This record gives sequence, C-alpha cells and structure tokens, in this order.
Amino acid sequence: MNVKDFKNTLSELNELTFVLPNGSHIAPHFHLTEVGEITKSYVDCGGSVRLEKTANFQLWTAHDYDHRLKPRKVIEIIEMAEKEIGLQNLDIEVEYQSETIGRYGLEFEEDRFILTATHTDCLSKEKCGIPEAKPVNLIQMESPNSCYPGGGCC
Repeated sequence: MNVKDFKNTLSELNELTFVLPNGSHIAPHFHLTEVGEITKSYVDCGGSVRLEKTANFQLWTAHDYDHRLKPRKVIEIIEMAEKEIGLQNLDIEVEYQSETIGRYGLEFEEDRFILTATHTDCLSKEKCGIPEAKPVNLIQMESPNSCYPGGGCC
C-alpha cells in the first residue's frame, strides 16, 4: 500500500486497527512515533547497484492505555511529513517492536490494516547461479512405500 492509498483509506474510517501476520492485534493505544522516508542504496550480491525508497511508519505501544489515535490525526501527521520532509507517494513499510524491530508491508482488508511479513531474497539469482524453482508434480512422484489400488499393500 502506498501513502496516497493509505490516506484515502484512513479518510473513510472512524477507528484504526492493525493486525500482525500471526493474527494478533496491535493494542489500540498504539502511537505513530515516526513517519519518514528511507532511501537505501546498495550493491547486491550480483554486483548490481540498487536504490530503494520507502515511506516508513513506526508504531509503538506504551502504558497509556487510554490513548487512541484517530484516523484524522494520522492523516495530519502524514501531511506534516509531506510538507516538512517532502514525503513522497511511496510504498509503506511499517516498523513495530516484537522480539526485535519488525519490518512489515501493509494491506487493508475488512476494515483493518494488515501488517504483512517481509522476507530476504537474492536479487541477482541469475548472476549468482541460483536455479529458478521448478514446480513439483506430486501425482507423478513415485514412492516405494505408497499404497495404491491393486498394489497389495493393504
């Protein structure tokens, strides 16, 4: 989800709900502690120079259980970041504290925001000699221990 889509979705909501990939909900008294833009420039394992930009939102929970962040306030914070630091309409990455700082993608389903798992990957598989994964046809696989009609195993 990008910044524009997030703001448009927020404008239609009365309350905010964020759900982690494991299905648990982020406590409703969360804070939006950072809204920023992260630029990452690097060389991947195949020698390609890469540049990535993401909008970064950091969520945090404290012990102020009565705190509730309304969608309109989140829009105001984002608009301040757009004005003050030139936040662009980029894909959003959400940071949230778990065992360490977790980094998540963001989707919207059934009136709630879903934090989606992110994974590491080799970005230059062809240069690194990593073969493309081939689908396995389980029907064609033979197993010496499998039972089948007329096979005498039952």
